[in-house]
Amino acid sequence: MGRGRPKRENVANGDIPPAKVARASSTKFELALPIIPTLCGNVLSCGQGEVGQLGLGEDVMEKTRPALIEGLKEIVDISAGGMHNLCLTRKGEVYSFGCNDEGALGRATADEEGSEFEPRKIDLPAACLKISAGDSHSACLLNDGRVYAWGSFRDSHGNMGLTLEGNKRLPIEVIPGTKSVDIASGGDHLVILTENGHVYTVGCAEQGQLGRISTRAASGESRRGKTDLLQPGVVTLKGKKVLADAIWASTYCTFFKDRNTAKIFAFGLNNYCQLGIPNPSENVVKPVFVPELTSFTDIKCVTGGQHHTLVLKNDNKVYVIGRKEYGRLGLGNVTADASTVSLVETLADKNIVEISCGESTSFAVTNKGEVYAWGMGSNQQLGTGSEDDEYKPVQIVSKQVQGKKVLKVSSGGQHSLFLVEEKPSEDPTPVSEAKPAKAPAKTGKKTNDTAVDSTTPDEENADKETKLDEPKTNGTASKGQANGDAKEGTSSSSTAEKPAEVEKKPGARGRKRKM
Repeated sequence: MGRGRPKRENVANGDIPPAKVARASSTKFELALPIIPTLCGNVLSCGQGEVGQLGLGEDVMEKTRPALIEGLKEIVDISAGGMHNLCLTRKGEVYSFGCNDEGALGRATADEEGSEFEPRKIDLPAACLKISAGDSHSACLLNDGRVYAWGSFRDSHGNMGLTLEGNKRLPIEVIPGTKSVDIASGGDHLVILTENGHVYTVGCAEQGQLGRISTRAASGESRRGKTDLLQPGVVTLKGKKVLADAIWASTYCTFFKDRNTAKIFAFGLNNYCQLGIPNPSENVVKPVFVPELTSFTDIKCVTGGQHHTLVLKNDNKVYVIGRKEYGRLGLGNVTADASTVSLVETLADKNIVEISCGESTSFAVTNKGEVYAWGMGSNQQLGTGSEDDEYKPVQIVSKQVQGKKVLKVSSGGQHSLFLVEEKPSEDPTPVSEAKPAKAPAKTGKKTNDTAVDSTTPDEENADKETKLDEPKTNGTASKGQANGDAKEGTSSSSTAEKPAEVEKKPGARGRKRKM
């Protein structure tokens, strides 16, 4: 997906024109490795950070607006997991920070107290081209086509391990002997696209997100146990291996683009039609366990949260489908879920180049580097300076982004990351002229759908920083949400009733409302 730079033809990201796809089908089909982004920038974070996911040190537990993470230079890509993060440098180095209870950081942190609160480099056997972070796992694509992963997958029973051997705290190769060209992480599953267009999946299958596991075997309690879940397997359609030229993953869903027809297929959780596939009836939902054709057309990019999906079409407009609660659709305070793909009208006059979703949040970046946010705001992960839910996209305007170009956004369970160009503002305030910090106002004013700080630029530097007195938990709160909420109405049985709505505002970590 674009980052505000001129569009580059990239087969692995699904940008190959239809005419070239047709010609390629008559010759040997071989996808190219992605090109590492050239534009680099600084990384900002906001939201909750009790286990280090803000990257701002042990004393900063919360940020209401994007704050600069020191020590990260020349970053070209970011990926926010449930409660951890990955950052990719121009040289192909990967840095991680956040919760490391199950090895999601890919590096040792036990010997140095507090090291998970600061970005540190992961030891990899080659330079990296792409990164992806899930709820408790991480993965990277190296420049020789090898895929490495670390951490753990989880299901409704708890920790599954990354392999049949259990958790992996250091990177391991996922499919030895196979050259891959793309990766995508859902909450607890990993999707891999090989150079010959085959799609492999591994991880949790309870919502059908692996696309190759039967309903009976999805729980891992069949005769073969978790063998088929934790060993990467190829996805098939009508008995043949699928041939794709692009893949995407949301929390419980997987999408791929057929290389011959450019049609989008999907499998996984569909309780709010977030796959772009109608459900049998209004009150009964049916997870999709094998690839099915979606209603998505002219697609450039797909992303999604727990119960909604955003699509960026070739017209550079944003469309949405799924659950309405907390404003995640960006359609206003609507009274019904979006069961068909709907245009986000507020952004209809914008040229969108990048989209991203958290669990119940959505973001869009324009070709001018403006960033818009909407959805659940109770963990401050929208970066607007307010805890309010936003039912329509609002532009994020704060000192750290004003006058600069946002390249990318990535949102996790309770926090968000922003990649912002290194170019300074045209008229930055000298440090020597900075006023003493004052306590910021809790919320901000809004004008013309723009989140405007109610504090001065200098007060914004003294943003809300809270050190919690309560003991640090084991870092699996957001995972627990995935186990309880995500599986809401999504047991491994083929049908389930649509879940009842829960409208509880979260307080401290561990008291989050259901999504």
